[in-house]
Amino acid sequence: MNPRLQALQPYPFEKLRELFADVAPPPSLTHISLGIGEPRHPTPEFIKRALTESLPKLASYPPTAGGEVLRQAIADWLVRRYSLRSIDWKTEVLPVNGSREALFAFAQAVLDPSRGDAIVVCPNPFYQIYEGAALLAGAQPHYVNATPERGFAADYASVPGEVWRRTQLLYVCSPGNPTGKVLDLGEWEEIFSLSDRHGFVVASDECYSEIYFNEGSAPLGALRAATQLRRGFERLVVFSSLSKRSNVPGMRSGFVAGDAAILKPFLLYRTYHGGAMSLAVQDASVAAWRDEAHVRENRRKYADKFARVTPLIRSALKVEAPEAGFYLWAPTPIADTEFARRLYAEQHVTVLPGSFLARTSDGINPGANRVRMALVAETDECLEAARRIVEFAKTL
Repeated sequence: MNPRLQALQPYPFEKLRELFADVAPPPSLTHISLGIGEPRHPTPEFIKRALTESLPKLASYPPTAGGEVLRQAIADWLVRRYSLRSIDWKTEVLPVNGSREALFAFAQAVLDPSRGDAIVVCPNPFYQIYEGAALLAGAQPHYVNATPERGFAADYASVPGEVWRRTQLLYVCSPGNPTGKVLDLGEWEEIFSLSDRHGFVVASDECYSEIYFNEGSAPLGALRAATQLRRGFERLVVFSSLSKRSNVPGMRSGFVAGDAAILKPFLLYRTYHGGAMSLAVQDASVAAWRDEAHVRENRRKYADKFARVTPLIRSALKVEAPEAGFYLWAPTPIADTEFARRLYAEQHVTVLPGSFLARTSDGINPGANRVRMALVAETDECLEAARRIVEFAKTL
């Protein structure tokens, strides 16, 4: 077996199962899970219809590069969404089977295994795929703390020059998981300047980009930031997905877009890796990327939910609404693991301990004494969970 597998930590949800292993929650209360970020709003009927009408295409092998119609639909969406001058669907867009798969595979393709001292920089707390991708590619992760004192912005100024010199890949997540932080233009300028100086590739995870609360203020994306700063897409690749935007997490459909010089060898990697998207899923994805009405309705539901749930939870915990995304990153008055365990035991509500989503760096675990609450269910269920959380928190 690959010895690098031994370096992987258990996934957060495995840690959660272990934490709850000997807990017996009250059977009189229905379980409510705010633990996993799985969208549970209904999948739009027109997407399901497009998928089922294309099922005869299961008889054909799909091209790894994706079909022309899908790549054009994604390129058109990127131009509309981010006010880009243009993007070349032939060379700057590549469909993938969800952003998670692509974020992992990307490191395997980009990192140079001949350099045993390679570093991958990622925010802390973070999506654990970044860490696993780095370790299995033979690189060393370096965690940059994102704390409330900095508005949950990663403190890149704290990274030693020697680390930057060895860095080959930087993972960025905006809107952030779990913090909801959205990078502004100045923060993108800092990232691009560091990339120019040290030559590393920027992988921008933007799978939460379409969950925000003000229709007139969409989150800034990396491609738009690059355009505003009058630069190209050199060493920049963006990852996005339909899972959250269109409530189709089981369809496994997303894309990567950006530097054509990087996407060309990444496509070669995927040809061997077996990363082709089903033709039926491609057709359903085209329908999804071409429609914005269902996305606006999805945002309306989240905006209403956060407007009602956040003040309720704030009556017991000092939580603030995120800039975007569908998580509350709530501070806890006791250890986050104890909070999650006792909440489950007493109220049959699951939240994810923040320390499971971070690593100790510079002497602190920035996820400690916080929990992530995924407000993915319908509003009534989230409100019931909030009432139980408040009832529990007031006993502490």
